[in-house]
Amino acid sequence: MVPSRQLGMYHEQYIVMWSLLVLTLIVFAKGIYERYKVWQVGQPEKRWQSEHASWKRFLSNSFGHLRLLRDKYPGIMHWLIFWGFVVFAIGTLSVMLEEDFKIPIYRGSYYLVLSFLLDIFGAGAIVGLLMALWRRYVIRPPRLDSNPDDGVTLLLILGIIVTGFILEGLRISFTKDPWAGWTPVGFMLAKSFSQMAETAQRNLHQVIWWIHLLLTFGFIAYIPHSKLFHIITGSLNQYLAKDKAAQALVPLNLEDENIEQFGIAEIQQFTWKQLMDGDACIRCGRCQDNCPAHLTQKPLSPKKFTQDLKNHLYERVEKFRQTNEEIGGLALVPEVIEEDVVWSCTTCRSCEEQCPVFVEHVPKIVDLRRNLVMMESNFPSEAQLAFRGMENNGNPWNIGWKSRADWAQELSVPLLVEDSEVEYLYWPGCSGAFDNRNKKVAIAVVKLLQKAGVSFGILGTEEKCCGDSARRLGNEYLFQNLAQENIETMNGYGVRKIITSCPHCYNTIKNEYPHFGGNYQVYHHSEFLAQLLKEGRLKPQKKLDLQCTYHDSCYLGRYNDIYTEPRAILDTITGLAVLEMERNREKGFCCGAGGGRMWLEEHIGKRINLERTEQALTTGANTIVTACPFCLTMLEDGTKMKNVNETIKTKDLAELLWESLN
Repeated sequence: MVPSRQLGMYHEQYIVMWSLLVLTLIVFAKGIYERYKVWQVGQPEKRWQSEHASWKRFLSNSFGHLRLLRDKYPGIMHWLIFWGFVVFAIGTLSVMLEEDFKIPIYRGSYYLVLSFLLDIFGAGAIVGLLMALWRRYVIRPPRLDSNPDDGVTLLLILGIIVTGFILEGLRISFTKDPWAGWTPVGFMLAKSFSQMAETAQRNLHQVIWWIHLLLTFGFIAYIPHSKLFHIITGSLNQYLAKDKAAQALVPLNLEDENIEQFGIAEIQQFTWKQLMDGDACIRCGRCQDNCPAHLTQKPLSPKKFTQDLKNHLYERVEKFRQTNEEIGGLALVPEVIEEDVVWSCTTCRSCEEQCPVFVEHVPKIVDLRRNLVMMESNFPSEAQLAFRGMENNGNPWNIGWKSRADWAQELSVPLLVEDSEVEYLYWPGCSGAFDNRNKKVAIAVVKLLQKAGVSFGILGTEEKCCGDSARRLGNEYLFQNLAQENIETMNGYGVRKIITSCPHCYNTIKNEYPHFGGNYQVYHHSEFLAQLLKEGRLKPQKKLDLQCTYHDSCYLGRYNDIYTEPRAILDTITGLAVLEMERNREKGFCCGAGGGRMWLEEHIGKRINLERTEQALTTGANTIVTACPFCLTMLEDGTKMKNVNETIKTKDLAELLWESLN
């Protein structure tokens, strides 16, 4: 006998079932279309592509739960529910092919294995749902905000699965299924029905069949009108996402005289993809739990920011439908988003890195800043000082540009104006050239390069600020001027390879200058020095008896995935013990200086650099190591605020490596 089971018990009622299904699909399709029309309020943006990276991102995160599983409890919970439904979908499709299309598939070994998997994954889904209910309504973590839709969604899914198991148990009982051992949950339930009369079992089976059917159809129809919509938008967002949306911001066209708006002032000025982010967001709160601004009592919550924009969008669309009032017409800042929310962001990308559906927060915040700066001249007064310095002297400190190369006077470093036939341009950045503490880092890098026999030179007074702070504070005009001047200078010398000490310069020159004709091979000094060590061109000899903890710079780590090389350098230094902070690598905590906040005062909540310094101190390390001039400044200030700067030293990787060579 070929293993299978009885199908088509209620054939005479299929006309009603199919009619309800058609109605369900109409409601479903209409809901999808209504959402699509809302997104079309936004501006055009080309996002559709069929690239290997897009498919990999979609498959690894939708089916592999790569990001969700970073947070174990909710990750496992969601994995159980998701894969339960995937297996249910396969089972339902198999039954449909067998019964409605007469394709003999749901039989034999395939039937037995699938029956077993349906029970196992179904039971797992119930466990996942109970975990979800317990977490949302008993544990109630602060990052979760609950509304009726959350409970309805969970109970609807639970109802579908439970009624499915009851149907299976009743069928096994009254058909005396010889293959019941392959369906362990159904087999156990069948025993509980065995004392009922067969007629009662069949009648109950028919009632439960209809309940199961209606719950399933209700589930499908409910998808576009509930948080279940993330089944579609979440996966779509994963496919359409830019891997690191904030890594290279979209340039503004400053040459087109017909453009009257720079940045985002009203909701419809976002692109359709940026508006779709709101529907992809599932309010899980991972972004909020990893946001340094939120965790130090600033008014910024990336989750709330996204939901506020979404709610405002739908309110404006609804008002347009009712009164024909234009969708725009209401300033996002401060009517929807508070100014302090916009200026609290450090652009660290922690929110984007943790988001399982790849919502892109940072570009939206920068777009809002662009409008405030370029259209309204509304920005913190401290930013004006930095802007003026970059405009007048090519650095945010506004120190005279003629002194830019003074730090290198005793180092015999060639200037490109004198000798442009060098292999590498060393770019110390504004910090390395003007900040007394970071001059020591630039000097250490130069000495290491010289010791390894690297052919390099500097631009000296011809170098200007890379423009990162100007751009992320919203001053796109200033950024583009600085970028074009630097690119013209470097291209004039035929520069092809660049070594930077500042991760902000590194990211800007490597990922953003290509938009303006600056195409170079760019290395951060941490990865370049790690390569020199690997090649044996640098050999640490001196033992350093230090316990250190390494702080990941956001623009080096989350922006450019440089996590291994800095630690590889530390591993080569004898006597050095590395103690990792709890928040490290992808989950590293910002120092507070990114997004141009290096130049702004921190008036609200706890200082971010103080929070990060305290995290470093909990490791018991006596040396805090980083590879970013902004981070070095902020962490050293943190040790001073904690009154431990005499015993806890803050150093750059290059300084430690140079010490180990002498």
